[in-house]
Amino acid sequence: MNPDELLITDQPIAGAEAAPWPAGGASGAVVVFWGVVRDLEAGAKIAALDYTAFRPMAEHQFRKILAEARERWPLQRVRVVHRLGVVAVGEASLLVRVESAHRAEAFAAAQFVINELKQRLPIWKEAVM
Repeated sequence: MNPDELLITDQPIAGAEAAPWPAGGASGAVVVFWGVVRDLEAGAKIAALDYTAFRPMAEHQFRKILAEARERWPLQRVRVVHRLGVVAVGEASLLVRVESAHRAEAFAAAQFVINELKQRLPIWKEAVM
């Protein structure tokens, strides 16, 4: 069973997506990052961002990013939820949840995963004024 999850969805990201998995005892740290749409994009006031994606390639890149993260840090589980469609200012467009035995690894891996997702996943955004 693969403990990692990628969900690309048109639905709002619910708080339940960040909820803990059933505890197995191995994880001492859980880092959760919420990416939220802000009201400025490239210096202009916006109402929302409209996200589109090439899902098969996004899933492929996600697997590669996770393999790289697992080579660098001892991770228990990783969950990524990325929203597509129109996401209003103040709403979440991204959730990254990383679980590890220790906080240093969980924080470092979470930052790595977030940065790599933003660079490598074929997910595009367009400002909605």
